Amino acid sequence: MYAAIKIKRTIYNTEEHEMLRKTMQQFIEKEIAPYHAQWEEDGMVSREVWKKAGEMGLLCLDVATEYGGSGLDFSFNALITEEMSRAGYTGPGFFLHSDIVVPYIIDHGTDEQKKYWLPRMCSGEVITAIGMTEPGCGSDLQALKTNAVDMGDHYLLNGQKTFITNGYMSDMAIIAARTFVNDKDNGISLFIVEATREGFSKGKPFKKVGMKAQDTCELFFDNVILPKENLLGEAGKGFIYMMQKLGRERLSVALMGIGGAEGALENTIQYTLSRTAFKQPIAAFQNTQFKFAELATQLQIHQTFCDRCVELFLADELTAETASMAKYSCTDLHQQVVDECMQLHGGYGYIWEYYIARAYADNRVARIYAGTNEIMKLLISRGLLKELYEAQKKQKAQAASV
Repeated sequence: MYAAIKIKRTIYNTEEHEMLRKTMQQFIEKEIAPYHAQWEEDGMVSREVWKKAGEMGLLCLDVATEYGGSGLDFSFNALITEEMSRAGYTGPGFFLHSDIVVPYIIDHGTDEQKKYWLPRMCSGEVITAIGMTEPGCGSDLQALKTNAVDMGDHYLLNGQKTFITNGYMSDMAIIAARTFVNDKDNGISLFIVEATREGFSKGKPFKKVGMKAQDTCELFFDNVILPKENLLGEAGKGFIYMMQKLGRERLSVALMGIGGAEGALENTIQYTLSRTAFKQPIAAFQNTQFKFAELATQLQIHQTFCDRCVELFLADELTAETASMAKYSCTDLHQQVVDECMQLHGGYGYIWEYYIARAYADNRVARIYAGTNEIMKLLISRGLLKELYEAQKKQKAQAASV
């Protein structure tokens, strides 16, 4: 393990946080690092690593203790996300399972759904995925075509999802589908779909540019019969639910960017201290030192912003625009840091065995998923324009009343 750089944080400031950090680092060193290269060859991780993570209490930390969780707040999930990204291992899809799927069950699940699924998710017995994206709609969730027809005593699900993290290994997936009642479209609904249901099939994991140990695939639904109790929340409110959850998802992606950028910088500092050129360490060159100063400064600025975003989230005050700012700026920063660090490695930076080469390939997709960074900029600008429009409208109304 390389030496840590001194990036100051304000949110991981309790003994419990420090204990969790050490536990996570030990888990990565013992249960992930020795096997990740083989998982990249296999195109997926092992089920054992999921179960071991569950045994050590590293999954679904903010699930209540009555359902098998630790009853902690989101800052503990954030810490795990940063540590995993900092270590540079992208195979285990714990983040999607714990930070994206779980909140849907907690907030919209029935008592029966919570009692059945949450303990199994906390233990790692059940691996989960979520199906939003489709081949033809990308970030436009309102355009999805997967549909579930109300047949009276059950729903009939048909359609296709793509780019699904944990898809191939998933035992259960939350699926967004357009629901039809008496042939009338009543909007998007969410469904719990077990992998064992007849008509539910999975494509082979994609051969991707990076994240090679992550089992990303397509999901197919051919006349899948779903009992009415598999509906998650209220029918027709799925789009609203998804919009409500995207802030947390985008904040988590931002934290992944921060953790990954820190790991890349730490690793590169260590490399340039040990690698020599022209009879001196690469770290002794002024250009190298300037680069480190620039990257560390930007990393500290973004870390401080992310800490504030976590605080806002815990207070239920994180806006969609602020989450979008965090997501796009931190993933852009991550890519910048990795690119600069690869340059400082020289030719060795392009060799897959090196941390920085894997980071270069693995994390490019972060600017695409959870909403592309271009979509993030649109959301931010729309929020700004809406505020300005409302302010102008108020000023005009006040002027007219004088």
